[in-house]
Amino acid sequence: MVYKYDCLVIGSGIAGMSFALKAAKAGAKVGMICKTTTDEANTFFAQGGVASVTNLEKDNFEKHIHDTMVAGDWLSDPAAVEKVVRNAPSQIRELIGWGVDFDKNDNGDFDLHREGGHSEFRILHHADNTGAEIQTSLVETVKNNPDIDVFTGRFAVEIITQHHLGKIVSRRTPDITCYGAYVLNEQTGEVDTFLAKVTVMATGGVGSVYTTTTNPLIATGDGIAMVYRAKGTVSDMEFIQFHPTALYHPGDRPSFLITEAMRGYGAVLRNLDGEEFMQKYDPRLSLAPRDIVARAIDSEMKLHGTDHVFLDVTHKDPEETKRHFPNIYEKCLSLGIDITKDMIPVAPAAHYLCGGIKVNLNGESSIARLYAVGECSCTGLHGGNRLASNSLIEAVVYADAAARHALEHLSEYDWREDVPEWNDEGTAHPEEMVLITQSEKEVNQIMGYYVGIVRSDLRLKRAWNRLDILYQETEALFKCSKPSRQLCELRNIINVAYLIMRQAMERKESRGLHFTVDYPHPDIPKE
Repeated sequence: MVYKYDCLVIGSGIAGMSFALKAAKAGAKVGMICKTTTDEANTFFAQGGVASVTNLEKDNFEKHIHDTMVAGDWLSDPAAVEKVVRNAPSQIRELIGWGVDFDKNDNGDFDLHREGGHSEFRILHHADNTGAEIQTSLVETVKNNPDIDVFTGRFAVEIITQHHLGKIVSRRTPDITCYGAYVLNEQTGEVDTFLAKVTVMATGGVGSVYTTTTNPLIATGDGIAMVYRAKGTVSDMEFIQFHPTALYHPGDRPSFLITEAMRGYGAVLRNLDGEEFMQKYDPRLSLAPRDIVARAIDSEMKLHGTDHVFLDVTHKDPEETKRHFPNIYEKCLSLGIDITKDMIPVAPAAHYLCGGIKVNLNGESSIARLYAVGECSCTGLHGGNRLASNSLIEAVVYADAAARHALEHLSEYDWREDVPEWNDEGTAHPEEMVLITQSEKEVNQIMGYYVGIVRSDLRLKRAWNRLDILYQETEALFKCSKPSRQLCELRNIINVAYLIMRQAMERKESRGLHFTVDYPHPDIPKE
């Protein structure tokens, strides 16, 4: 089946839905592809909040910009940082207009939190489930918009470029163009053709490349892998942020996130002997940026031979703790942990990708008519390390920029009518699913052991050798098989793992989230 849309959005998190709503408001017909359902996205699981300067008596844009540059280890693109910080307040107002309810204090002002790396209280939130509040509000708004068609249970297999028209495309080809995507309908098993004047990649992160992750298991890096295979530019993949404090409960996948706002609230990290340890690693203690805290916890776990450390909030007022963190309180209580009396066992988990599909200030990728927004994109905002709660605001600011730019040029484009249907002639469904599931476990183990929080040349070389075998096996299986979500996800996970590993090997220094024992951290000017 062939579908035609002005704008095709692949992904249904805050970035994809924001773009869709803005494009539809301007009169564009939008098709939105959802891998599962509209509420299963990384956005839904974001606990902490949205960073924006709103209290001008104590805060200002310059402070937020400086905090972002410091957290990013001075690798952030200053233009991208300025764009996001200065446009944040207007996008907060737009979110509120779409029904998002941020908490307020008794005076009617925003009840602002502070998180690691922030010099001021500037995090807007909805209790400890801000992402769920945003996701449900936007889903409802999208459903009520007649110009947005939502397709659930659909999996984008490949974006359509000149390659599918029989033309040779290389990374040096100056005019690669996207004409839409081939999309698997999981219910029928058929691959449909979605033609679009512009395509927007909003597929989220890559957490499922690792065994331990806070991401939903659908975060398999699909958009990044598709763009890479289409010869698009992908950057900064070595910068994987491990959240320092995921709830340690063996067997849980994904891991339950203990928001950084809890440390901003006053929670203290302790080892299994009950001793504070952050003073050994950073003068900011438990409020140091995430990369420093994650490495500190990793060091303490290795030093003491343990699988976790503790986060202690027992010294705070119990009723206030329950009011601020109701979901964390209930989750821990269900496991026999009363956080008002007991310390919380925590360990780092893969959480956020700072790199991705390289885009400019308009959200344009290196492939014409293809935009990327949200976690799958690399805007330059995060540099070597994301400042807490900067990601949700980046998603809406760049969705706005991409929508504005796309709508300005939409009349210049038309649908490509000579795109062939997906050809799976001579293929069959894989007979042994165990081959796919076992290969995915092997990728997870390789990445966890060799491309985790602490890296080395030797570990990365070993990962390269192990991953190459899995790549060859999976590509051979894909060529003789009918597309399935499981097989396509495995293929994408391997592509993304390769990019993380290769770009980690290319960076001969320790910067931001990329820490290698073979190269010391350089002296970087702080101003």
